[in-house]
Amino acid sequence: MAEKGSGKDKGKTAAKGPAKGAPKGVDKKAAKAAVAPAAKGAEKSSPPPVLKGTPRLKDYYRDECVPQMMQEFRYKSPMQVPRLKKVVVNIGLGEAIQNIKLLDSASAELTAVTGQKPVVTRAKKSIAAFKLREGMPIGCMVTLRRGRMYYFLDKLMNVVLPRVRDFRGVSEKAFDGRGNYTLGIKEQIIFPEIEYDQMDKVRGMNITIVTSAPTDEEGKFLLKLLGMPFRR
Repeated sequence: MAEKGSGKDKGKTAAKGPAKGAPKGVDKKAAKAAVAPAAKGAEKSSPPPVLKGTPRLKDYYRDECVPQMMQEFRYKSPMQVPRLKKVVVNIGLGEAIQNIKLLDSASAELTAVTGQKPVVTRAKKSIAAFKLREGMPIGCMVTLRRGRMYYFLDKLMNVVLPRVRDFRGVSEKAFDGRGNYTLGIKEQIIFPEIEYDQMDKVRGMNITIVTSAPTDEEGKFLLKLLGMPFRR
């Protein structure tokens, strides 16, 4: 009788890898050592953890803020009520022109604060007086939406801002005329994720809260209901 498979077929079968019932003589320590470098690299490049559940601030907005705003501004539909669209956190680093390592530390701190990897911002035009050329990295920024946006704002208003020394509230004059609010922070150490012993320099950041409010009055009322501590 002829054989069931030719030599070529046997070679293909062997190339596919060992069967489920591998021989007992395989060295388990050698196999773990071969997999270990790949596992270490995967830990470094792993994405931020996925946030589960609905943010507390989002539930509060839907249950408490929407009815109050409809009553205050006489909206006919809940879809007319202004809402949060995104939060942009930006760090400007003019010193990065001379020391590019400052950009790496700023990006690491921004990742720890927001839970999202930042994008490097580059110069749009050259300025000879500042030795700046078009395309040079001069900062980093993060755009937060949906769940991460609500988590970050909840932490900012209830944990971070009260940690500022002699805090009396934020200014009401930082609106841009279209319902968006920009807040400046002088020191990143007010965030609980930043360790004072490990940071290389004290640096500030700008936080822009973008809303769908058509006027500053509606945007201010929305942020006030959410818990933004405006100065009286």
